[in-house]
Amino acid sequence: MSEKARPETDGAGFGALPPVPDLRHAGLKGVLIALWTAVAFGVPFFARELQAWTTGPWPLGYWLVAQGAVLVFIGIVVFYAWAMNRYERRAKRAASQVSVVQRRGD
Repeated sequence: MSEKARPETDGAGFGALPPVPDLRHAGLKGVLIALWTAVAFGVPFFARELQAWTTGPWPLGYWLVAQGAVLVFIGIVVFYAWAMNRYERRAKRAASQVSVVQRRGD
């Protein structure tokens, strides 16, 4: 087997390393899950302190727990879809540039 045919390993011989964009995607997922966790569990934890403020006829704590967490979750999903589309467009553009350079080299 030639040197070029061997997959890269993680240094301990556990297989191929994931491409850099996959690591970027994992980082984005981690940040968004942390945000969702903070909103889903943090807001109800402080709901009593938030009852002092009102938004219309409802206390702010009630509104954030009942509606705000859902709106933040929807925002996270929309942002994730936008980011993935952006990453995929960049990957396609980079792949097409690489193929053009390879054709010129032939």
